[in-house]
Amino acid sequence: MGYKDIVFPQGSVFLVTGGAGFIGSNICEAILKMGFKVRCLDNFSTGKRENVEPFLSNPDFELIEGDIRDYETCEKACEGVDYVSHQAAWGSVPRSIEMPLLYEEINIRGTLNMLEAARQKGVRRFVYASSSSVYGKGITLPAKEGKEKDGTRISPYALTKYVCEFYAELYSLIYGLETIGFRYFNVFGRRQDPHGYYAAVIPKFVKALINDEAPTINGDGLQSRDFTYIENVIEANLKAMLAPKEATGRAYNIAFGGQVPLIDVYNILCDLLGKDIKPNYGPDRPGDLKHSKADISDARENLGYDPDWSFSQGIVDAVEWYKENLK
Repeated sequence: MGYKDIVFPQGSVFLVTGGAGFIGSNICEAILKMGFKVRCLDNFSTGKRENVEPFLSNPDFELIEGDIRDYETCEKACEGVDYVSHQAAWGSVPRSIEMPLLYEEINIRGTLNMLEAARQKGVRRFVYASSSSVYGKGITLPAKEGKEKDGTRISPYALTKYVCEFYAELYSLIYGLETIGFRYFNVFGRRQDPHGYYAAVIPKFVKALINDEAPTINGDGLQSRDFTYIENVIEANLKAMLAPKEATGRAYNIAFGGQVPLIDVYNILCDLLGKDIKPNYGPDRPGDLKHSKADISDARENLGYDPDWSFSQGIVDAVEWYKENLK
């Protein structure tokens, strides 16, 4: 269970792109605690310096400030690296609808740069972040790998992630670079940024409630998500790096396998924070799906993924972190 007992070869070196971001910084921290060298590549367009500041004094941590859109930077970052965890991307479905060209540059070309750099530098395993949004609209739940062929992608973000999966599969097929992708389902937890218009829903709710403000719920609040705690995502990344070669060349659902309505999330947060504030309601966000839920059986079977953290456990842990760290 979990990832504490994972054993990597002695002297392994890891690269985490987007390592100053929410997910990336947590992966960096976990690897450093295991006693291995970690190189972080980030341009701080969405990542936060404060996420990696605690690591800067660690001799096993190296920070490269650079952009995945620059191929030479990607090659430099991959030099001497055994395992790549490629988390760098721009998220947010609504923002991608406003900025499709930028999402093409960062998510697709940036990932292609990293795949090619990893191939040229002899990286052992390339794991990367995809998204549950690749399933699009019109599939039956729970979402199962293969069903994405039946859905219609309804945002540039979803399409960029889908294209990246094809490139990763191609690099496994024709170049022999071992790739594994993760279709993340609504990841939450410590270090997830609560600030800004495009912030994810849980930290946005927490920030408003701590400040005694009424947040806005887009839609009727009955939309549901398969919320996935950050510890489960760390487990997936680390286990995928050592999964059998036969598991490579494809993407997997990474979730808990639950389904929680948004209004229930809000009420739970009110209880945990001791607040009694009625939310506001706004229009549905463009590009959002009404419901999501994952079938994680393929990840269990092929990666040994066995998530410990349910939503109810993770949300308590996350709220405690925000109470201590939210400014």
